[in-house]
Amino acid sequence: MDPRGSIFGQQRGQVGAAVDAQIDEGLRAYMLKVYNYMGSALLLSGIVAYGVSSSPALMQLIYGTPLKWVVMLAPLGMVMLLSARIHKMSAGAAQATFWVFATLMGASLSYILLVYTQTSVVRVFMITAVTFGSMSLFGYTTKKDLSGWGNFLMMGLIGIIVASIVNIFMQSDMMQWVISVIGVLVFTGLTAYDTQKIKNNYMEADGTATMNKKAIMGALTLYLDFINLFLMMLHLFGNRD
Repeated sequence: MDPRGSIFGQQRGQVGAAVDAQIDEGLRAYMLKVYNYMGSALLLSGIVAYGVSSSPALMQLIYGTPLKWVVMLAPLGMVMLLSARIHKMSAGAAQATFWVFATLMGASLSYILLVYTQTSVVRVFMITAVTFGSMSLFGYTTKKDLSGWGNFLMMGLIGIIVASIVNIFMQSDMMQWVISVIGVLVFTGLTAYDTQKIKNNYMEADGTATMNKKAIMGALTLYLDFINLFLMMLHLFGNRD
């Protein structure tokens, strides 16, 4: 047996292990950035929601005038803007747009603090956080390829949107309950699916600016999963004032 082959094999193994360790360290830092952006956005939205709901003047200004349509639709516009233009934005502009989106979302969600008791809002938020955290951890750690979930979950999401629009006119409590149950299942699945997708996106080597923008889009995706899961659970388990 040639001892040189054994030595070279050990060296290759050591190099491979070093590369894997570097990738793991970079991935952890990247995912931490994504979660930090997401958590900061949730905190900002919560502060804005509480501030607006605590001010009768602001509530009257927003929900007592046509401004409510701006507040309700503007977050959707910001999501569309980021999705369509982020590749042409600077990292700073993308981050600023993300914070504006979180602020507008907070204003649009302020009504829930008046419709539901604060105790039930906090309780449902904690349930959502545990569910989200568990599914996101699953999506991050599982070796199973979750890409096959994508089409199924997207069909479920489209169904929820269509049913929600129909129920605006029907005002059916039963339909709302069904929508909420399906919504919990869909957004729970999307949390795992999107986490794995964000993780896989890291493996595509890009420059620092592009990686920062990827982290922002990843945070936006998980933020939307969390908020929608929270709202669906609130419909099911929240206590109204």
